[in-house]
Amino acid sequence: MSAKTFVDTNVLIYAHDIDAKEKHAIAMDTLAELWATRTGILSTQVLQEFYVNVTRKPTRPLARKSARVIVDKYANWCVDTSSAQIAIAFRIEDEARIGFWDALIFAAAVKAGAERILSEDLNAGQKIAGIRVVNPFAHLKPK
Repeated sequence: MSAKTFVDTNVLIYAHDIDAKEKHAIAMDTLAELWATRTGILSTQVLQEFYVNVTRKPTRPLARKSARVIVDKYANWCVDTSSAQIAIAFRIEDEARIGFWDALIFAAAVKAGAERILSEDLNAGQKIAGIRVVNPFAHLKPK
């Protein structure tokens, strides 16, 4: 992975949810590679969603203190969003016919120069605002 890659919340959550089994291993390997190549990107929105979800939703939620350490670690990958990205998100929302929060992810990815977004929730293979969506878990059998 040498292209700048935006990481969606679910990938970050799986990397820290040991009960996610195969998805946990894939997410951990993916993030390790992004660290090694220095190509990982995310937004403050992703870090906020990660923190709220990882401290509440998994079978074994992370302690707030542990989750905060992870947020601090990934802050280096963060691209800030401003009113300019919100305006871009409005355009993406209308053009791509996706929800605003997903459009804001794309707007942040565009700002950071990402070539792809890793996500389980977005449509794999789809290209929005010049950025391709890749599902790192697509090869797993549905349960």
